Amino acid sequence: MRPAIRRRPFLPLFVTPAVLVAAAIVAAMAAILRYSLQAYVPGSLDVGGFTLENFADLGRPIVLRALRDTVLICFETALITLVVGYPVAYALVRTRSILLKSIILVTAVTPLFLGEVVRTYAWTVVLGNTGFVNATLRQIGVIERPIQLMFTEFGVIIALVHVTLPVMVIMLAAALAHIDRDYERAAQSLGAGPVRAFLTVTLPLSMPGVVAGFTTAFAWTFSAFATPQVIGGGKVSVVSTLVYQLGLSSFNFPVAASLSLAGLVLALGTMWVVRRAARPLEALGGH
Repeated sequence: MRPAIRRRPFLPLFVTPAVLVAAAIVAAMAAILRYSLQAYVPGSLDVGGFTLENFADLGRPIVLRALRDTVLICFETALITLVVGYPVAYALVRTRSILLKSIILVTAVTPLFLGEVVRTYAWTVVLGNTGFVNATLRQIGVIERPIQLMFTEFGVIIALVHVTLPVMVIMLAAALAHIDRDYERAAQSLGAGPVRAFLTVTLPLSMPGVVAGFTTAFAWTFSAFATPQVIGGGKVSVVSTLVYQLGLSSFNFPVAASLSLAGLVLALGTMWVVRRAARPLEALGGH
């Protein structure tokens, strides 16, 4: 071990922060697990003795509904982000204009430089009853009354797509950039048109990036809090907002901790199922 350290004197410097962060995460998870196994004492911030009733409370309809809606919102957000992000990533990789490539890259990545809270409150201006969308539709005569976009699941999904889109574009662009253009030329030389060449060559070979981007967007959305809380306005219940209500509004930290663990298990389980189901698709990209 010592000779390796001597050959790489920078190794402890790089590893130490990672070890400290990992230790902090383990300590936090241990604290959550401890709280989830202790009884809730109404009217007090203190907790009682050992109990498993907190996990039994997860069977209540409001909790099951939040778990179900969280998975559905995450899936829909990841799917819409994929559909919107793929053409952007394709244009970013395949365009020959350096200026256009720079514009696409800056436009796609700029949301990463803004905080989630800032992006979320910007969407309240866009989606509000007197916001940009409703004002524009009313001016051109499409609608007479404002469309309810705020405090709806649809509005939450729109804002979440904006949050996850930059990461999706980056992952898809990385996958598309590694595809050899000779494969497409070979398909076209055999009589395939541009659309057929894309569907039979480019799309299958980009599947590793599609799967990676989809699972990343799903996981990122699962932990989102500010966007569902502000855009949903308490009418769209997901795991993160329900944990907030239980922990900081009701001070029911034991049940909030058990719900956090249930959400973590659900997220990992759902991602495992998605990865297993997408394994044949990833195999298509093995070039």
